[in-house]
Amino acid sequence: MKDAEIVFAVKESPEGGYEAHALGYPIFTQAESVDELREMVRDAVRCHFEGDSIPAVIRLSFTSN
Repeated sequence: MKDAEIVFAVKESPEGGYEAHALGYPIFTQAESVDELREMVRDAVRCHFEGDSIPAVIRLSFTSN
């Protein structure tokens, strides 16, 4: 069954850049900039889900450390 949305919690990495993990899924990624992170998250979601099961909405939720 296709989920309508997937949410990623995003925080600044202690080493610099950003870290993101999907809530409810074992999907993790990181990047140096927010623009790069958006691309990395899209790629990680495409790799995790098959075909038509990719969620229609990918939401990034920025959290403070």
